[in-house]
Amino acid sequence: MIETFPCFGGSVAVIVSGSGPAGGPRQAAERAGRRLLEWHREFSRFEPDSELSKLNADPRETVEVSPVMARLIEATLEAARISDGLVDATLLGDLERSGYAEHLDGPTVSLADALKSAPPRAPGGPSPHARWQEVSLDREAGTVTRPPGLCFDSGGIAKGLFGDILAGVLAMHQSFAVDCGGDIRFGGTARLVRAVHVASPFDERVLHAFEVSVGAAATSGIGNRAWLDADGRPAHHLLDPATGRPAFTGIVQATALA
Repeated sequence: MIETFPCFGGSVAVIVSGSGPAGGPRQAAERAGRRLLEWHREFSRFEPDSELSKLNADPRETVEVSPVMARLIEATLEAARISDGLVDATLLGDLERSGYAEHLDGPTVSLADALKSAPPRAPGGPSPHARWQEVSLDREAGTVTRPPGLCFDSGGIAKGLFGDILAGVLAMHQSFAVDCGGDIRFGGTARLVRAVHVASPFDERVLHAFEVSVGAAATSGIGNRAWLDADGRPAHHLLDPATGRPAFTGIVQATALA
């Protein structure tokens, strides 16, 4: 059973075969689809009534959060820690100032054109402010403490988390695949081998092919959400925390397997 629908600013799909704790394949796929749509409403910064938007706007230092939000904050802090601050979910203000304040359906400038006028390539680095270190999570109390005004961006970390949660729901089915707009989670008791094709960021060529039975794959790059900022400079949604500006490192796309 395949359930496909728009979500997270792109296309989402849930594929389930075989019956399991979540019901038959159709029931399980529809159940997972409903969960994803609920999470989209609760964790999108573009939804003013979402839990994420309310948390970002809350003037209190310590705020009660839902169990899934607590897991998301925990995941963002872990990502920052293990990357030495290169993955920083507290840069929402910089992202909006770069021109990503509203939902983007796709690139408004081609990657080739953006690279022609991009600044000199340089490695990224952690933010000198490292504001993620000012965040603390109390899982037992269900609260997040941070300076008022510090805002979170859910981004790809949230989509990966949602895939992991649904993997726990669907693990005892024969096979499943959850595609959260490019963040893909696979599994199932049959350990079905699936082919993962990575497309070129410049054209439709397949650059790499992987086989995955249980695990996850995600590809991110600087071409999918790209635009020209107010000053006519090329911009995209992946920031260099050190500068708060879109990163131009010489790498245009990366794929992670887990």
